[in-house]
Amino acid sequence: MLLIGIGMLFYWSFAYQLERTDFVKMIGLWAVLFFVSYKLIQLHPNNWKLLAGAALLFRLVFLFAIPNLSQDFYRFIWDGRMLLEGFNPYLSLPEVWIARGNAPIAQAQELYNGMGQLNGSHYTNYPPVSQLCYFIAALFAGKSILGSAMVFRILIILADVGTFFFGRRLLQSLNLPGKRIFWYILNPFMIIELTGNLHFEAVMVFFIIWSLYLLHKGYWYWAAVVLALSVSVKLIPLLFLPLFFQKFIFGERKGFDKPALSADRVSLARGLPKLIGFYSIVIFTVFLTFAPFLSDRFVANFSRTITLWFQTFEFNASIYFIIRWIGYQIVGWNVIETAGKILPLVVIGILLGLTFFRKNRSTPQLITAMMLGICSYYFLSTTIHPWYIAVPLSLCVFTNYRFPIVWSFVVILSYTAYLHPDFKENLWMVGLEYLLVFAVFGWEICNKRKPKCSPKLH
Repeated sequence: MLLIGIGMLFYWSFAYQLERTDFVKMIGLWAVLFFVSYKLIQLHPNNWKLLAGAALLFRLVFLFAIPNLSQDFYRFIWDGRMLLEGFNPYLSLPEVWIARGNAPIAQAQELYNGMGQLNGSHYTNYPPVSQLCYFIAALFAGKSILGSAMVFRILIILADVGTFFFGRRLLQSLNLPGKRIFWYILNPFMIIELTGNLHFEAVMVFFIIWSLYLLHKGYWYWAAVVLALSVSVKLIPLLFLPLFFQKFIFGERKGFDKPALSADRVSLARGLPKLIGFYSIVIFTVFLTFAPFLSDRFVANFSRTITLWFQTFEFNASIYFIIRWIGYQIVGWNVIETAGKILPLVVIGILLGLTFFRKNRSTPQLITAMMLGICSYYFLSTTIHPWYIAVPLSLCVFTNYRFPIVWSFVVILSYTAYLHPDFKENLWMVGLEYLLVFAVFGWEICNKRKPKCSPKLH
């Protein structure tokens, strides 16, 4: 149909004609594609085959494209080829291999030039399941950058198919409209940032949604294994672990007729062993995935790289940029090193608050807590790349919050940084991005409280 044809044409232009320095064209394509997705869902809300087919066609447009908004995939290819040649990618730096001139992989100089000096001078921090994906690309396309990109893209598309399948089933199990999954699957942000720019958040999201579906169905042991796989794609799901407490401890109370204190004791007795088992399986499975790479050097290199994200790198932050400005006014220098140590502790406090002081017993309540928790982490982070928003966007589908959808649209403003030759952020654009996000978030919170205090609804 016409809308799908327009969508494919604009995605093709985005994939094969766009330069990331051409922000006017970028935001124009971005806006039209969001409008196309909105109209498709509005006009055909119950035709899931049409919408799913459109989502797949839009992704396939990118199949032969080299990412134009991100360079990270060059490092993915490097790591995969190092693995294929029998080298541990966590133990060496691309810049060292290039300086020595003896890199054991094909197209080493081209890959290094593509990833850039900053990436090539740091140890890789991509966990083992991500490394497995990179290895698969090296196995099938060990001498072609485009071939490797195509393998990555197929894996990401397959992950999105899995997210669609389990996400739709989870929505149906929760008696929520199945069409909500298209807010994620048909979202141009997801198609461009993940399928187009080859970010493996798509694989992580697939495992998270699959895990939640298994947990909701009562298969908590398999849910633990699958959640561990998501951690081994990106470490970020580790933040969710405390939030499962009430789901296991109080999830058994339904239909319990005895007094509250007695019910609490029974729930604790029933749920605590499962909770301990759940955590144990997650931790053990994550350990198994890391086991082939473990060494003292691995721990040192991996932890050093992770620390950089908290105490060195800055991009598209919100609350942190305000803290940084205040720091300049008070002490006269960038306080990132201090803030990078304190803000994670604040995030931990928020997660514990969500764990023990918010009702998270049902699956929808748990997912809402997960979404609020990850957003709190991102709001306090020093670095927020656009593709990070995939996680809150995927979770909001199962909640009554919509601000992550708004965030997925306005995050394009962060790409104004590429307008400057030296990659300099336009803080006015960043401020506008978060002003809109926080405005919608605040409106949704206030709107949800109104029915409780409105006398007209009692």
